[in-house]
Amino acid sequence: MSLNPKKQTTIANEVQLKGVGLHTGQEVTLNFKPAEANSGYAFKRIDLEGHPIIPADANYVTDTKRGTTLEKNGVLIQTSEHVLAACVGLEIDNIIIELNASEPPIMDGSSKFFVEALEQAEIVELDADRDEFIVKDVISFSDEETGSEILVMPANEYQVTTMVDFETKVLGTQNASLKTLKDFKEKISCSRTFSFLHELEALLEHGLIKGGDLNNAIVYVDKELSQETMDKLKVAFGKDDIKVKPNGILDNLTLHHPNEAARHKLLDVLGDLALVGTYIRGKVIANKPGHGINTQFAKKLAKIIKSEKRNKVPQIDLNEKPLYDVTEIMNKLPHRPPFLLVDKIYELTESSVIGSKNVTMNEPFFVGHFPGKPVMPGVLQVEAMAQTGGILALSSVPDPENYLTYFMKINNVKFKQQVVPGDTLIFKLELITPIRRGICHMQAYAYTNGKLACEAELMAQIVKAK
Repeated sequence: MSLNPKKQTTIANEVQLKGVGLHTGQEVTLNFKPAEANSGYAFKRIDLEGHPIIPADANYVTDTKRGTTLEKNGVLIQTSEHVLAACVGLEIDNIIIELNASEPPIMDGSSKFFVEALEQAEIVELDADRDEFIVKDVISFSDEETGSEILVMPANEYQVTTMVDFETKVLGTQNASLKTLKDFKEKISCSRTFSFLHELEALLEHGLIKGGDLNNAIVYVDKELSQETMDKLKVAFGKDDIKVKPNGILDNLTLHHPNEAARHKLLDVLGDLALVGTYIRGKVIANKPGHGINTQFAKKLAKIIKSEKRNKVPQIDLNEKPLYDVTEIMNKLPHRPPFLLVDKIYELTESSVIGSKNVTMNEPFFVGHFPGKPVMPGVLQVEAMAQTGGILALSSVPDPENYLTYFMKINNVKFKQQVVPGDTLIFKLELITPIRRGICHMQAYAYTNGKLACEAELMAQIVKAK
């Protein structure tokens, strides 16, 4: 089935994989499960009480030494990048990744088996538009200490190029490119993780690589292999004999590509940048990438995307006939003048709403609020956004006239511009999470004169009227 690139996707069916965690050596069961629109990627620890959920979000990155570790409220997800790369590479927007341990199974050290499982589960479209970050200018990040640099520049689709230089004889300079995500499965997904012998010795010494064997990590021999080290490796990998192949890697493994190391670094970049939380339309160029710089760049991009989204004024024609006029709004909301603070609704989807209010000099609150220099009270701006959000919340029930919405929580309120008589306020509210059990969690924005006037994170509950 051909998928519409403008629509969000998930999987149709649940699918399961089993294996061991690379660093813990524990047997792990992973379940991929379908997720609703706008929910993104989320890990779920079903081995812990309450089955805590850790969103795939750059702000939860706590460690990047041997993979990308996420942590929320003390709950860990280790080595998240390979499974996330599979989701990005197959252009899946929403999925739940259930685990009964702290890390996904390492499988063969690539994304290949995750890709196969996800395709088996069948990728399907959702009735929601895909949100994408369209790169308009070059955005870069560099680490002077390591010499690593990563940037993104405008392009017609998501592309990635990696350039690696390990400054060793066995593995020098390599490059890899992905010109379209359609090539991910064939060209990138089977590229396996790798390490150098000196790194492996240190990890084995400290008991930090219990699930490794010669089938899930390429080992480049960058130093002389002593008999003592060889004996340790035999025990660690359960092998009777270990040799170094002519191309400088330990035996029992054949490279899938001459530049498999660079391709795996590209796979890691895709997985780490999944933590941005938004589909990227642009070309990423990474020089000497690593989980540290990848995730720092993801945090930078996430901030830019949030700021751009916050300041993006909805494009509506105020002269067009609205979806709901004030009379129709009163059929859905219990509010009445002078406390009805939204005049029109222009757009309404399952996850967002856009409305407006004309602020006039005869508003009753101007009589006592700075009468010599009338300014709309900030609390009423928040109330107006909430009323607009009430339309969105009540659209989720078949008989909205029989329900009420009540505030549960207001967070991160910011006022940016004064609102005065003659202004027209444009409201846009979007669901942060799907409405569940009558709880509606929304990000709200109010704009005037082409600028952001107010923003807030709102949570309300839909309650049956008595």
